[in-house]
Amino acid sequence: MNTTIVGYPRIGKMRELKFVIEKYWRGEVTEAELKETAKTLRSEKLKKQKQAGITISPVNDFSYYDGMLDLAVMLNAVPERYRKLNLSPLDTYFAMARGYQGEHGDVKAFAMKKWFNTNYHYMVPELENGMELKLQADKLFAEYEEAKALGVCPRPVTIGAYTFLKLAVAENGVAKESYVEPVKKAFQELLQECEKRGVEWIQIDEPALVLDMDSADKKLFCDLYQDILSAKGSVKVLLQTYFGDVRDCYQEISKLAFDGLGLDFVEGKYTEKLIRENGFPADKYLYAGIVNGKNIWKCDYDKKLKLIEKLKKTNDKLVLTTSCSLLHVPYTTKSEKKLSQDILKYFAYAEEKLEEIHELAELSEKDYTKEEAYQKNVSVIQSERGMKDEEVCQKVAALTEKDFVRNVPRVERQKLQRERMGLPLLPTTTIGSFPQTKEVKANRSRFRKGEITKEQYDEKVFAFIKECVEEQEKLDIDVLVHGEYERNDMVEFFGENFGGYVFTEHAWVQSYGTRCVKPPVIFGDVKRIEPITVKYSQYAASLTNRPMKGMLTGPVTILNWSFPREDVSHKEMAFQIGLAIRQEVLDLEAAGISVIQIDEAALREKLPLRKAEWHSDYLDWALEAFRLCHSGVKPETQIHTHMCYSEFDDIIKDIDAMDADVITFEASRSKLEILDALKEVGFETESGPGVYDIHSPRVPSVEEIVGAIRKMLEKIPKEKLWVNPDCGLKTRGIPETEASLENMVAAAKIVREELK
Repeated sequence: MNTTIVGYPRIGKMRELKFVIEKYWRGEVTEAELKETAKTLRSEKLKKQKQAGITISPVNDFSYYDGMLDLAVMLNAVPERYRKLNLSPLDTYFAMARGYQGEHGDVKAFAMKKWFNTNYHYMVPELENGMELKLQADKLFAEYEEAKALGVCPRPVTIGAYTFLKLAVAENGVAKESYVEPVKKAFQELLQECEKRGVEWIQIDEPALVLDMDSADKKLFCDLYQDILSAKGSVKVLLQTYFGDVRDCYQEISKLAFDGLGLDFVEGKYTEKLIRENGFPADKYLYAGIVNGKNIWKCDYDKKLKLIEKLKKTNDKLVLTTSCSLLHVPYTTKSEKKLSQDILKYFAYAEEKLEEIHELAELSEKDYTKEEAYQKNVSVIQSERGMKDEEVCQKVAALTEKDFVRNVPRVERQKLQRERMGLPLLPTTTIGSFPQTKEVKANRSRFRKGEITKEQYDEKVFAFIKECVEEQEKLDIDVLVHGEYERNDMVEFFGENFGGYVFTEHAWVQSYGTRCVKPPVIFGDVKRIEPITVKYSQYAASLTNRPMKGMLTGPVTILNWSFPREDVSHKEMAFQIGLAIRQEVLDLEAAGISVIQIDEAALREKLPLRKAEWHSDYLDWALEAFRLCHSGVKPETQIHTHMCYSEFDDIIKDIDAMDADVITFEASRSKLEILDALKEVGFETESGPGVYDIHSPRVPSVEEIVGAIRKMLEKIPKEKLWVNPDCGLKTRGIPETEASLENMVAAAKIVREELK
């Protein structure tokens, strides 16, 4: 039986790609040196797949920044503002990804949004008037030839025409429909070029097929691919889907001239049912995504082999693969030197998932119950993991409706809070973190290595906090933060202070570009062991007469940015974490902290992709978990929350129902599109849509921020508008941070004067 995967991590086992790209941005390595490192990483991953027994390997799944951005370049969808910079192709690419400010000009980056229901971010392609789309597939074919030279059986992969058109944005006055034919033509030329080069299979990813589709969507997809597939000649085309099932279009895709269909049997609720009730086309290969590409637990061989047996009865052209790209999991458990085998035996990262696919393929051809690999897997799956806590489970079971509700209505609370805090109109604040300098990172590294004591570590942290508070007062920011110098990551930090969590050394996954995160693992029942942030916030508050925010991460984000358990529900885990955060909130309040921010940066990303399931499967318990954290505070205590890049318009009423007092959004890259939604629903929560993009190194001008604030005031009452960056500042440098915040405060003061 043939085996493959949808895609593979690209950052490098030790984040080699991240570090070399950042060196390139700083001018420390040449373009040639960067490309040589990238080539080495591609070679290593292809050799690893071949050694693991994977029979067909995807190529062009590598990217210097993002696959959607790669597709935009492949289609020549490069907006004029980037072309005018007259940079090299690679630097133009990076300008699209992160903006550019220098001798060649000043441009903002593409918007950035969450990739379906993951913590990965994609760059949103732009279609503008006069843009000439045409195929430029040099990268794809170079990586195909590179793989062939290594003796690998390669399958080029690209995101497809339908997903591109659904996710791209068209500038005002441009009809997206006008680009259907040029996109179609480019994909036809891609297949024709594949045939010329002797490509046997090409993989076209269409994850947008797992979203709700109406008749117009299905017509668009069919119109696109009836014509695209007419140009395939001898090339076999795999239609690859992931993150769900294709219930709305299964009949349509079955009838089109695809040679293979890649279906998700992990997140696809109805995938088995669709095949059982409708059969599977006899002339097509079934690429069965049975190994979870988004979580790190070993798969249950018994369940998977029984599924394979069923699928074999419906199709004799079965290929085993992953449910989605392995981009969303770390490289290999072999890098984890500090975790015991009692824990590691339950984990499978990308490299181990290659082995699982190969073993499942081999076992499916045998009387597998007698095989050692099967028996070893069953032993692990059935073993008792530990970290059980009955007291925590009982507390969750005992929760009642009153535990999720603040007693005083928000409008009344907001009046009390304004009187108590005495803030000006358009109060300024930041989202939480300040730049993590080399000194901050060195302090943490020395502590982790045991070179300094906890007391010495905290002494340095307190010094960083003091500098941060002084700098904010100098900048004249209204509501201050302590800078978060004690934490490396907004989720891992809390997990380290909870019972029930396990921490890794090298379980890095890509969030966007060179930004990588190391999600902790929920291994058992979660509880707070002791106060976590109180001493840092209390110390910071003692240094100023201005309001100081206590900074916490919310339960839904902690859950969504962890690798979750698979043996209990997400609701149960969220409520356990919610109880732990509730304890921290009440302790902060008791310590005199009157403004507490509970970030729910990741609320939107796990929203089910099918609208009918939003509330029943997710929002009902997710909103309760957040309210559980803050329902016990006094009405004078102001609760803030923050949300990261996503599309919020369709859940804006639900966000209001979180019952926070203030919310800040990442909205600058999306051109403040959320403002209309806030006005339309009469959004009650005070709001701070980000006035500038912190994911780009460029410094916004005072005039630019003044313009953003004025635009916000057209939709948000002046009494309810906050002025802030659109996210935390930990990844930025100190000079650009200070310059940007200085301009932000100056802009707020200018507009305040206009409002008098």
